[in-house]
Amino acid sequence: MFGDQHVESLGGAQVSMRLQRRFLERAGHTVTIVAPRMHGLRARAVASDADVEASAYVDLPSIPITADREYSLSWPGRGIDRVVDAAMTARLPVDVVHVQADFWGAYIGHRFARRHGLPVVHTMHNRVDVGIEATAPFPALVMRALNAWARRALGGPGLGSDGWAYLRRFGRLSRAVTAPSSHFARRLEEHGVVPKVDVIWNGIDDDVLDSALAVSDGRDAERMPGRPRFVWLGRMSPEKRLLPFLEAVALSGIDADVEIIGGGGQVAAARRLVERLGPVASVRFSGRLPYIETLRRIAAADAVVQTSIGFETQGMTVFEAASLGTPAVVSDPDIAAELGSGFWVVGDGSRADASVDALARTLRIAAEAIAAGEPVVPDPSIAERFRQSSRTAAMVEVYRRVAG
Repeated sequence: MFGDQHVESLGGAQVSMRLQRRFLERAGHTVTIVAPRMHGLRARAVASDADVEASAYVDLPSIPITADREYSLSWPGRGIDRVVDAAMTARLPVDVVHVQADFWGAYIGHRFARRHGLPVVHTMHNRVDVGIEATAPFPALVMRALNAWARRALGGPGLGSDGWAYLRRFGRLSRAVTAPSSHFARRLEEHGVVPKVDVIWNGIDDDVLDSALAVSDGRDAERMPGRPRFVWLGRMSPEKRLLPFLEAVALSGIDADVEIIGGGGQVAAARRLVERLGPVASVRFSGRLPYIETLRRIAAADAVVQTSIGFETQGMTVFEAASLGTPAVVSDPDIAAELGSGFWVVGDGSRADASVDALARTLRIAAEAIAAGEPVVPDPSIAERFRQSSRTAAMVEVYRRVAG
């Protein structure tokens, strides 16, 4: 597997890759993960962690690219190619290359596969165009630069300069493309990335889910007394829309407990906004929590709130919540359609409504239903369909198909 970031760093794709490796190994397969070496405090913590199986990793020469040195870049080229080839020569022969990256990790992985005549499965985790537009000051210029970089690293004709052209290059080099949701798969097909995309959800650790379910057993039968409890969790960056959520909490006037879990660049701005708006609801910033503790908070909540629109290719938090029996307030209608049931959708459900007013109205509706003891109920089948063991079995079928 090739990733843009070391899988022991923070991030949804990294969590998913760690989990995939563990369950593939349980099923008798051998997995090597190739990604940039980490730097700083996090790297030292990982190096001293006895539970981290370093033998499964090939750490590439890299340079840190964020102030906290959490994330790194490995420049694709002949030098990195030689490092990868030397590391893989000492390991078992490779049957399938699984690329789970969007940038330098994707270039490095596809170059490796091409040199050795290996089939590629490419999992597309991100809406590159939406992500760039939300985070870069000149998104069109950035996309042109990315397409030029990809063409230089991977070769082939020019395919355009937007996000879909960028992904089409990877699609043409892959034996199979997978996506973590039906709505993202549909968009990939509609934009000509590949004719057919395999839909395989990112899953949740079977053991962790069972542990969290054991803790939350009986929560539906007897709700803990108190005000409605809402949880927002994720990376605090513009595309996640934390600040509009906090504005909606204040505007809604709901008498509720609101917990914010996670970290990121907008944490200070979020705290200042809450102080300035003075909502009726109590708002608590819990920071980053261990994964199992996060799941326990989700299980204890009355609803999880999902606020990003168009950015998520799956929306893991609402699936985790549904697996634990917790409903969701959902801003993205594509994610709502994927869930099937057990949510309050912002707007009319037919199209996204990014207004603070619409989110505030939905929060009021959810809070009133919860207080009245009449919440919506998630689809009970999601807990089984979301287990990593079932997701791994589905991915192995793809591996077998492309490997012949």
